[in-house]
Parts: sequence; structure tokens; C-alpha cells
Amino acid sequence: MELSVQIERWPIAGAFAISRGRKTEAVVVVAELNDGIHRGRGESVPYARYGETPDGVAASIEALRPALQQGLDREALQKVLGPGAARNALDCAYWDVNARRSGHRAYELAGLAAPKPLTTAYTISLGSPSEMAAAAERAAWRPLLKIKLGGGDDRERIAAVRRSAPRAELIVDANEGWTADNVAENLAACADAGVTLIEQPLPEGADEALARGRRPIPVCADESVHDRASLDRLTGKYDVVNIKLDKAGGLTEALALAAEAEQKGFAIMVGCMVATSLAMAPAMLVGQRVRFVDLDGPLLLAEDRVDGLRYDGSLVYPSEPALWG
Repeated sequence: MELSVQIERWPIAGAFAISRGRKTEAVVVVAELNDGIHRGRGESVPYARYGETPDGVAASIEALRPALQQGLDREALQKVLGPGAARNALDCAYWDVNARRSGHRAYELAGLAAPKPLTTAYTISLGSPSEMAAAAERAAWRPLLKIKLGGGDDRERIAAVRRSAPRAELIVDANEGWTADNVAENLAACADAGVTLIEQPLPEGADEALARGRRPIPVCADESVHDRASLDRLTGKYDVVNIKLDKAGGLTEALALAAEAEQKGFAIMVGCMVATSLAMAPAMLVGQRVRFVDLDGPLLLAEDRVDGLRYDGSLVYPSEPALWG
């Protein structure tokens, strides 16, 4: 396999804000594998939360060029690279090129049924209560909204969003922005607003309060879960796990993680970073088996890729071969 790696920048429509900061562009790393006849691509988003950078991820992929030329395959890749954005880009590129070489779709290679359209959440960025209320009002027609919290006025924020979107199902993502001192009152405020799910309210490694206190709403692990090795640490604290390919290190581990999480009694969510349809396409295969789907990344961009996924409101359709798989 011949390798090429590119760092790409995709402007966000406006800005995207969470408890850790805001950004105006999505910086992605695209790996392409080429056997001389067929090419396959995978896209990942370096996770600054875990110390990843675009240059560092690209360098990790480039370092495997000799091994790829000597026959490194997708199965061996799982042992050579650990979970993270670098392995995700290469793993998804393998699925894509192998599908094209075999003449079968990626879902067939994975032993899955043909994927169906899914209803995705739509994200409301963190802002003042009035700003978030206005954004929720504009999106109130969507069936599922994901509300970013993690500031001092979170009770006011979620109440304002609920008033502006009275019929939408709400999930909340605090991105580790709460503390053991305020988690109970924030959970109660979310329960009062009819929120269905809370993502990662407390920081990874400082979430024991979730095991000690009452959880009036199911709580989902996001930053606290990466791959299958993460699961045992979550028991008693979380009810749901959010599987993101950039954390798991690709579709291969994500599918295995979903199966093992189900066996251990967790419900499953599939999530994404802000990225193009090329990153969403493999995650759609994981999304076929989950309760909550959050694959709205391309909806937050000023422009998506040519041949990107088709979004009909909040309904997202599986990829065509021109894009991936």
C-alpha cells in the first residue's frame, strides 16, 4: 500500500463552543491508501483533550509508511498503533480500500446488514442563556437537540433552551465542566427540563460522585471511555457509553467496543467531532445499533465534501461508494 497524508481545514458556520473553549474551523487529518488500482480514505480529528495535534497525528501515520509498503494490514494495525486519531484515519482507509478491492461494501465486510438512515442530534453550542435560547428556537423543529453546558449558569441555560424548544428531545453534554459540588443540582435542573441523557458531567478520573449519588437521568461516559479496556472502570457510574471513532481508534475497535459494552449492560451512543462526511460515514455503521446518534458534524460546517452524506433535516443517510466504503 502506498500512503498519502493531508491536513485539511474546514471552516465552521459561525463558531462551535464547549466548556473547554471555542473554535471556528475543523482541522482534520486524511489518510489515503492506494494499491495502484484502488484507493481508500479515512478522516480523523486530532483530540486536543488527549494531547493530540494535527502535525503529531500526521507524523504518527507517516511513520508507518515502510510497514505499509511491506504489507501491514488492518488487523496488524490494531497492535501497532493504540487508540486515537492516527489509527482511526488509517483503519477507516483500510475498510474503504478493502471494500473497493473486494467489490463489496464495507458493511458487508463487517458482516452487517445494509445500513438505514438515522436521526441525528443537532448541537447547540455553549453560550449565554439568551444566546442558547435563540439557537434552540431556530432548531426547535428538529426532533433531537444536544445542548452543550459546563458553565456557571447551566440551570438557567437548560431552562431557557427547554422554553424555546418545548417538543424536542434534549440530551446534555457538559464536557467534564461540572464538579462534585454542583453535579446534583445540575442533574436536578436537567431532570426538571425533561432531559433524556447527560454526557460526561464530571472530569475523567474525578467522577466517583456519580457512583455515590442518585442519577435521576441516565449518564453517558464520553471522555471517560476510549476502547474496550475502558469499560470496567465505568461500572456503577455510567449507564451509557459514547463511542467515537477518534477515541476508539477506528471502525474496527468501535464495532468491538459496541458489542462488549452491550454485553456488560451499557446502552450505546455514537458521537463525532466536528468533521466532514468522510468521518461520519464509517460511524454510520456503528450507529445502526445504538439508542442515541450524534453525527451532525457536517451540519456545523460552512461547506461539506463533494459526495458528502445526504442530510434531510435531522435524518442522515448512509454513504454512497463515491464517498466511502
